[in-house]
Amino acid sequence: MPFKETFSEFYNKVKTSLDDGTFAKLTLAKTIGNTELMNIYVRPIMDENDLKLELKYKFQKEEIFEIHTIDSAFTRLLEFINNPFLSAILFTTEFDLTYKLNKKRAVSMVEQFPSFAHASPVIIEYLESKN
Repeated sequence: MPFKETFSEFYNKVKTSLDDGTFAKLTLAKTIGNTELMNIYVRPIMDENDLKLELKYKFQKEEIFEIHTIDSAFTRLLEFINNPFLSAILFTTEFDLTYKLNKKRAVSMVEQFPSFAHASPVIIEYLESKN
């Protein structure tokens, strides 16, 4: 997979934001052409006292949910980079990070001012329960 290394670098920022309590949400968007699958939304959930990620696949006519460990979510999301998604956006309380493929499939990562003032309540609750 040609994007494994660059997406791995991006996903490390996702894992860091989960660990430090700044994660708000993660979205895969901007498809190539008109596809059935329109977006993938990622949010943290608690599953038997473990922090996991829920992947919500937004299709044109339905939604499908999967639950993954933080590491297995990386492998699952990687399958959709460049097919059909050209971007992934990590929203944290410190910054927004956009992973983007251009028409020539060159990767760029752009950090911007944060869109969210508060982290996911699930992350905050999880980190408080560990202390």
